[in-house]
Amino acid sequence: QVQLVESGGGLVQAGGSLRLSCAASGRTFSSYAMGWFRQAPGKEREFVAAISRRGGSTSYVDSVKGRFTISRDNAKNTVYLQMNSLKPEDTAVYFCAAGATASLVLVKTTPSDYSYWGQGTQVTVSS
Repeated sequence: QVQLVESGGGLVQAGGSLRLSCAASGRTFSSYAMGWFRQAPGKEREFVAAISRRGGSTSYVDSVKGRFTISRDNAKNTVYLQMNSLKPEDTAVYFCAAGATASLVLVKTTPSDYSYWGQGTQVTVSS
């Protein structure tokens, strides 16, 4: 069982930056591939970024490439999403997710790949 708690969301002007954090409980954090998803009002949950168990592999949705960076610190049981050059269309509730895998390099990009989810943190980007 893994419990995930996101933090770091807020209100920011377009062009600004935010850093989201997701703290995981338990001693097996390094057994999980991690991901960030977002959901805007009236829209389906969307993949944003994913990272493999040791952080050597990452994946991003095209709309955030070059602006967002996912990283993890297995010693601190935490995954991060650094968001730069934010745009109003990035406004959403952001969720982190954990999916167990035996692979050290696999990244997971679909919601059904993940077993555990955080409660979400709101990110609002004003124009």
